[in-house]
Amino acid sequence: MNLKRTAVLVGGIAVAAAVPLWLGAYPVQVAINILFYLTLALSWDMLLRSGQINFGVSGLFGVGAYTGALLFLNLGLSRVWAILAGGVAAAVLAFLVGLAVLGLRGMYFAITSLAIAMILPVVARNIPTVTGGPAGRMLPEVIFRGEVRGTFWLVLGLAAIAIGLSELFQQSRIRFSLTAIRNNEWVAKSCGINVFRYLLFAFTVTSFIQGLAGATYAHVHGFVAPEGTFHVSFLLLPMAMALLGGIYSTEGSIVGAVILGTLSEYLKLQIPYGHLLVYGAVIVVVTLFAPRGVLGIVRTGVNKFLLAWER
Repeated sequence: MNLKRTAVLVGGIAVAAAVPLWLGAYPVQVAINILFYLTLALSWDMLLRSGQINFGVSGLFGVGAYTGALLFLNLGLSRVWAILAGGVAAAVLAFLVGLAVLGLRGMYFAITSLAIAMILPVVARNIPTVTGGPAGRMLPEVIFRGEVRGTFWLVLGLAAIAIGLSELFQQSRIRFSLTAIRNNEWVAKSCGINVFRYLLFAFTVTSFIQGLAGATYAHVHGFVAPEGTFHVSFLLLPMAMALLGGIYSTEGSIVGAVILGTLSEYLKLQIPYGHLLVYGAVIVVVTLFAPRGVLGIVRTGVNKFLLAWER
């Protein structure tokens, strides 16, 4: 493992932990939202490293949210265990779905995952005795009674888990296996890589992160409802962040989250019903003209400058 890289990331998290000490309530709330989307962006990118595109992020996020909220309300489970259960529920669902559909590749898997994400809110609407139906369910109070510092540190811890798992994917042998699968599945198989097992592992782990984020989100905001909890923004914005910053890396999602997360708050105020169009435009433009993202552009520019300097 690259100790210097790890030290930089740990140092960055430590610096971020001081944010609530010198910023007001509104900027800290914006930072909390950015951390949620950063967590989802990292989880989406982690599976993308295998070549599989997951359009079901919002569905797994919603499963975690509903599980975390309903176990807390109906069974009296503590918030910590309810949040962890949300992550486990999403992981179990992904594992079972993965057993059935991970034989599919490329757009076939992407379409299947999208279909699952579309089915889940319909299910939530049609079992009102459990989920509250279209109106959803309210928690008696939000976590930490709405105190922004405690909430920020909780969500920062969630993001730190996602960063740690992303680095595990990036700095261990998992990276080489997933990269080999993405580049050429048949060559990967010939090298002794169990393709299905690695894909199922990556899908389950990333879904656990998404479910954990959903359960945390439910306790931070104090409610779950089909329209809001399964909202498409929990798919589009993380995708746009990862693509904008640079895919196949931890730092790409971090850079994209900071840039687009800050911009999204402005867009929600200026065009509250049209900001999703901007996220879609970012995805299209970056995919067509800057597939390596902001970090790719910066690295290319630095390399050209160094070559010119040496000459």
